Amino acid sequence: MLSVDKKIAVDSVATVDPVALEKSISSATEALLGYRQSDGHFVFELEADSTIPSEYILLRHYLAEPVDSALEAKIANYLRRAQGNHGGWPLVQDGPFDMSASVKSYFALKMIGDSVDAPHMVRAREAIRSHGGAARVNVFTRFLLAFYGVLSWRAVPVLPIEIMLLPMWSPFHINKISYWARTTIVPLMVMAALKPLAKNPKGVGVDELFLQDPKSVGMTPKAPHQSWGWFTLFSTLDKILRVVEPLFPKKLRQRAIDAALAFTEERLNGEDGMGAIYPPMANIVMMYDALGKGPDYPPRAVTRKGIDKLLVIGEHEAYCQPCVSPVWDTALTCHALAEAGGEDTIRMMEQGLDWLKPRQVLDLKGDWAVKAPDVRPGGWAFQYNNDYYPDLDDTAVVVMAMDRARRASGSKEYDEAISRGREWIEGLQSRDGGWAAFDINNLEYYLNNIPFSDHGALLDPPTEDVTARCISMLAQLGETAETSKAVADGIAYLRRTQLPEGSWYGRWGLNYVYGTWSVLCALNAAGMSHQDPMIRKAADWLLSIQNEDGGWGEDAVSYRLDYKGFEGAPSTSSQTAWALLGLMAAGEVENPAIVRGVEYLKATQTEKGLWDEARYTATGFPRVFYLRYHGYSKFFPLWALARYRNLRSTNSRVVGVGM
Repeated sequence: MLSVDKKIAVDSVATVDPVALEKSISSATEALLGYRQSDGHFVFELEADSTIPSEYILLRHYLAEPVDSALEAKIANYLRRAQGNHGGWPLVQDGPFDMSASVKSYFALKMIGDSVDAPHMVRAREAIRSHGGAARVNVFTRFLLAFYGVLSWRAVPVLPIEIMLLPMWSPFHINKISYWARTTIVPLMVMAALKPLAKNPKGVGVDELFLQDPKSVGMTPKAPHQSWGWFTLFSTLDKILRVVEPLFPKKLRQRAIDAALAFTEERLNGEDGMGAIYPPMANIVMMYDALGKGPDYPPRAVTRKGIDKLLVIGEHEAYCQPCVSPVWDTALTCHALAEAGGEDTIRMMEQGLDWLKPRQVLDLKGDWAVKAPDVRPGGWAFQYNNDYYPDLDDTAVVVMAMDRARRASGSKEYDEAISRGREWIEGLQSRDGGWAAFDINNLEYYLNNIPFSDHGALLDPPTEDVTARCISMLAQLGETAETSKAVADGIAYLRRTQLPEGSWYGRWGLNYVYGTWSVLCALNAAGMSHQDPMIRKAADWLLSIQNEDGGWGEDAVSYRLDYKGFEGAPSTSSQTAWALLGLMAAGEVENPAIVRGVEYLKATQTEKGLWDEARYTATGFPRVFYLRYHGYSKFFPLWALARYRNLRSTNSRVVGVGM
């Protein structure tokens, strides 16, 4: 095997050894199938940064739960390993210092019992203080520190619970923000009204991380993405609310709290949790605690149990996932298996699709229906159960996988599921021609300027990658720009959003490589000529950023607000696969760069048939929260290798599916 940093030389007419390629595909397929669950689905670990495991520790001590010393020791091992050379904690592997991640990780380790005089704690404290101290944490961390009594409530934005009673026409409404913000903020507003204090039996604090008295810390400054005009307006409103909020009638406040509880309990979602993501689940448990509901109170107990289901506990380390990804993992794996082919492999793919089929949400109209009341449900969620919040990306990927199976077998088994999924996606196209992840027309961009939105991720607007996936689905089902207004409007959206360098932004994968792969697949599926300037510019960009080792890599720094062009990063298997799949969709299967990329994947394949990938290649919130899908290095490289083999064996060399 070649090392990842060794340049792979390929002459202009070289091809990949077909026997060696087949061996790589066979080995990867066998290894991937080894992760198959007994009922046919796939689910891989979904890892974020150190903040979620730190918050998990702090949640337990907030509630004064019995100390699980063995679990805490394993989480401490994870946190210590994740500490960067700069002394703090990054958001991605080998990333720069991040203040909020560092403060939470330090706080969690101190809570677990690490001595503040231990070398790693001294390094962390010095790093935090040298970067301006803990006063520079983000809003979510400020709320946590306020609950622990470290900061005063003057340090957090005012979140009046009476927001729950505002009409839809008001400038701020919970249905004008993203699903993840909505589910997180509703229980948080209840806590902001009650202002509870953590039980914190050990009495641990982190005053030493501040350069001033923590109680003197004021409001958050303007975030880099915020405009001075809007921020000044909303900051002034925050100051007014701070004065008048105590004067709100108690009956009005109680009515608002009742509305928040009704919203929450309607969406509790069993052990999968409201929104099926960690932040609202943790907030709900703390909210019920603040309301005086004990650990056995059913809504609190079931949510708390669900949080523990997010834990990944190994022999020496443990961490808490932000959520789980079985539908996404299964659908993408089905595509890789379809590409790999073989009778047994296709049977396993069909079993995965059979697991997916009953998880389609057909009866419940979730929050998306507030802005699309006449659209029938028909989507799939990302997690095991999250019926109020299906997403368009998962739905498009599932539908395309089912359509591939339908094409191969001629069966009508998936016809109704495909039809309903398509109908739902067509109904949720936003008015600008794009598609968002969970909602329609979430275009209230001014709300990202409120003090609470220092993360810049309050909204769920249309994005290039999800738009591309929806176009890919519609095109695979036979639509073109000539036959479908939705496809035509979507392509126009993509034409407007292509960057001068030729790339497209990737909101949910990192980053321009992911976005460009997604769009090239969509444009090819829609029948656009590979000589179209939009495609040629994108393909040329991908070719221009290939690393010397034959792979592709991109770092989270590409999300910087002042992005001026691609900055190289070490190659990864998943990003290399995306680039290869994108280039093959653009008609470049004969390009020597494709051979170099394929050889990179073959050279970095492990003896177990898979790929090692420590780097983060996916995105929760740009510049704030990144993800490492442990499945990406298992199914995407196989997908790319098998696609290359399949195209080389055809005369047309044209990709005939949506992704």
